[in-house]
Amino acid sequence: MHQRKIIHVDCDCFYAAVEMRDDPTLREVPLAVGGAGGRGVVTTCNYKARAYGVRSAMPGSEARRLCPGLVTVPTDMGRYRAASQQVMAILREMTDLVEPLSLDEAFLDVSEITDHKGSATLMARYLRERIRREVGITVSAGVAPNKFLAKIASDWEKPDGLFVVRPEDVDGFVRTLPVQKLFGVGQVTAAKLNALGVETCGDLQAIGPEVLMDRFGKQGYRLHEMAHGRDDRPVVVSRIAKSISVERTFSQDLPDRAACETVMASLVADLNLRLTRKGGRKPIHKLFIKIRYSDFSTHTLERVREHVQEPEFDDYLPLLKELAGEKDRPVRLLGLGVRFRNDDAPVTQLRLFD
Repeated sequence: MHQRKIIHVDCDCFYAAVEMRDDPTLREVPLAVGGAGGRGVVTTCNYKARAYGVRSAMPGSEARRLCPGLVTVPTDMGRYRAASQQVMAILREMTDLVEPLSLDEAFLDVSEITDHKGSATLMARYLRERIRREVGITVSAGVAPNKFLAKIASDWEKPDGLFVVRPEDVDGFVRTLPVQKLFGVGQVTAAKLNALGVETCGDLQAIGPEVLMDRFGKQGYRLHEMAHGRDDRPVVVSRIAKSISVERTFSQDLPDRAACETVMASLVADLNLRLTRKGGRKPIHKLFIKIRYSDFSTHTLERVREHVQEPEFDDYLPLLKELAGEKDRPVRLLGLGVRFRNDDAPVTQLRLFD
């Protein structure tokens, strides 16, 4: 069986990270999102607050008792969703096989990706750096042969960490792993396992699957498999790719449109490589171009270009000229992409007064 390469990406104290990004003064104080007032509950908190014992789902009154200097801010889901969409878009540029678990974490299957020398570790490093640079928050990542181990690995060196469990390291890694780290093992199951003399996965390996299934039903077999570091669950993609794009942020701004044209040829080549790998034979509906100037203003333009199989430099040149105009401005980022036609969308006609 082909060896999977799975990355689990987990944003560090996500809501609090967005708040600290947008208001740098909050970085210096213990911070909780939510938990204000008499009945409020902490949604998440930064690591300065966690040092006092503050945790998510804790009543705000208890959090303030543990940390008298705690600063609380209300939740702002609009901003958190926007940051999440940025993160997920960066992940989906790497692969279409992305399974979001929530706003702030996702699995990626990068088994077939050849970028970054085909190294999942280098891919995870690249993703973490891009998210830090473009979204302004830190993420921790775990790399492993399966989802279960990748999720554990992403928590191993939090915050802002990267931990890798190579296939040859799996046996040694799980042997000393506390059973509390296993997916689905809460306080009750952990207490039952402890009563059997089981503290680690190594202890769990010594108990036959029949005994575990007798004690824990179906979960017993899953415990047996996890104790051996096995997990054959695939990354489940619920979102159909509607577009593919490439973009490049420049360490030094491009001075004018002529410089953009020089760079655009290599961007078109990158886009076609990605289309070959990820686009399959989906029919292209539109081409689009994106420019971010040195003042961080961002502009996009898209045009219908059907019957284009493999976009060329000349297909994008008119879009660049139309979007950039005649006035030369320093360019910080340049991006190109395609949007696919959705032939599977149901064609419906709305009644006038429905």
